[in-house]
Amino acid sequence: MQNFKIGEFQALNRVNKKTEVKNDGTDFGEILDNSLKELNKVQESADKAIADLATGEVKDLHQAAIAIGKAETSMKLMLEIRNKALSAYKEISRTQI
Repeated sequence: MQNFKIGEFQALNRVNKKTEVKNDGTDFGEILDNSLKELNKVQESADKAIADLATGEVKDLHQAAIAIGKAETSMKLMLEIRNKALSAYKEISRTQI
């Protein structure tokens, strides 16, 4: 067992207080569900912008390009989150008890 000095405990306590996570009652499933719903809205607005471009009904080309870019970036982010979650799950499943 390691011997800690009082100053080290105080330093650890300050670090612990800075990294505390506030629990506001939402769980991981709800956060993920809300994120997916938001991603779906962004994808729908990009689809509408693409349809407007195809039919020539676009009023502002820049806004359409921004909507498409936002949808692409949001999808890439969600795919990275999915990949990290799967990687963490696989790592946990390999852990021996």
